[in-house]
Amino acid sequence: MAAPFPLRRGHSSFHFQVEGLAVVLKIDRRRLVLAGGLGMSAFLLPGARSLAAEVLGATGFTHSVASGEPGADSMLLWTRYVPASGDDTLRLDVEVALDPGFAKVISGGAVRTGAYRDWTAKFTADGLKPGTVYWYRFVAPNGDRSPVGRTKTLPEGPVNRFGLAVFSCSNLPNGWFNAYGHAAARSDLDLWLHTGDYIYEYGVASTHDEDWAEGRKAMLQPVTEILSIADYRLRYACYRADPDLQRLHQMAPMVALWDDHESANDSWEGGAQNHQPAKEGDWNVRRAAAMQVYREWMPVSDEPWKAYPIGTLGALYRTESRLLARTRQADIGAAFRAENPDAALKAFRDGAWRDPSATMLGSTQESWLAHEMKANPGWQMVGMGTILGRTVMPKDALGWLRPGVAERKAAGYANNIRAAQLGLPMWMDRWDGYPAARSRLLKSAQAADADLIMLSGDSHNAWAYGLVEDGRPAGVEFAGHSVTSNGAEGDFGADPKTVAQGFMAANSELKWADTSRRGYMMIEVTPQRVTGEWLFMKTIKARTTELAGTHRMTAQRGRKVFAA
Repeated sequence: MAAPFPLRRGHSSFHFQVEGLAVVLKIDRRRLVLAGGLGMSAFLLPGARSLAAEVLGATGFTHSVASGEPGADSMLLWTRYVPASGDDTLRLDVEVALDPGFAKVISGGAVRTGAYRDWTAKFTADGLKPGTVYWYRFVAPNGDRSPVGRTKTLPEGPVNRFGLAVFSCSNLPNGWFNAYGHAAARSDLDLWLHTGDYIYEYGVASTHDEDWAEGRKAMLQPVTEILSIADYRLRYACYRADPDLQRLHQMAPMVALWDDHESANDSWEGGAQNHQPAKEGDWNVRRAAAMQVYREWMPVSDEPWKAYPIGTLGALYRTESRLLARTRQADIGAAFRAENPDAALKAFRDGAWRDPSATMLGSTQESWLAHEMKANPGWQMVGMGTILGRTVMPKDALGWLRPGVAERKAAGYANNIRAAQLGLPMWMDRWDGYPAARSRLLKSAQAADADLIMLSGDSHNAWAYGLVEDGRPAGVEFAGHSVTSNGAEGDFGADPKTVAQGFMAANSELKWADTSRRGYMMIEVTPQRVTGEWLFMKTIKARTTELAGTHRMTAQRGRKVFAA
């Protein structure tokens, strides 16, 4: 199938083959959104209908079901239902049962949806029992039923084991969502945690030809960068049409938080690196669109942050570190361009970089998290969009670069090495760029005597950090690799083991790293230990759930460091 391309704003033309005939189909953009993101599952699943039939007739339950915001006695349930015709709103009934056959419906209700929310529907089922598997479905006005979803409430009281999988950075053009497919087939996981970059905002032109996975290019809609509500809706529709992602949502509840690409790269409260107001309009309009559509299409509440108690084991926290309070990233670039870069870097290090007003979470959320860690016993597991561990660029990094790396990119590595000699990090967009805020978070964990477990994403590679504040252990961090997004291996031609060893030698908090593979993390929580396992997919360029290896690390209760 040829890649679709836009004719004009609001309209698209699609070229494809149907039984040997070349077909051109013209439909308006709103119809595309209603069509369920072009019905991508049509050519991903054996025996599915043709693309033409899927686009023209994509009504009903277009994107399966999902659940999230788990509690001990409640669960948020999600679906999307597009009517064939009729009113602009409709009612869906909800059924919850203890068996997939719905022999006895024990809970449910009704919810209204419409075009005003892109036909997505969310319903919170209440009165459920702790630690219990439930099955749910939605029923349309004409009697049609959604696919059946499986979910599980959080436990109460003593808990011997809890398993969650952690995902981040799923850029659809880069590869197949094999990590989702692998996790969805497991029976030992209670919950999914997605730490952000669930979608990417870029258009087709932003992905190099060599980075496309075969069969993925025709799936990305719209083909341009997303800016408006219609754009964001269409992008979610095409991502959520992926069968592995649908299956993941269908099998267990998800706790999800956004990072930057759900809006625009390196976003903060007042703007983003990938937003140019002169060409793309008011940032506040784009930010509002991104937030609205995320809340429409994801099984999440409108609460900006939240705690999820897991019985006596501890609690998981969903945080917000991008769009509501984050201050602008410190600009180290000006120091590199100065007449005397070393002097400018020192002034930057001792001034702007250490500014105590710089914040990732904002004072309200900082206070909330500090109080939660004091109030909740057990493991304190904090889901975070970006990495907390300190990381500077190793001095050997220039020698690791592949031949042919662009001059500008090589200069960036050289600048980061220069900054590292003064203790400055290589990424200002993560917690390293906000050292005063980082210190406040870790000190609050120490004051609470918390067994802190940070669960983070964003970097596309796998890392394990022993977090230190004021010379004392403050917790550990399991930083996950990406589902598909390209990592450091794109620039480095050296053996990944050499790269990992170099990073660990240059960074005392870093205890292990892998800079070359995609996948997800499995976190197993017991009363005495938390074990993190990085699972590496054999490939993302073809659809398969075969693994290429794993790595495990453990933190023991009360130690605040990784076990030897």
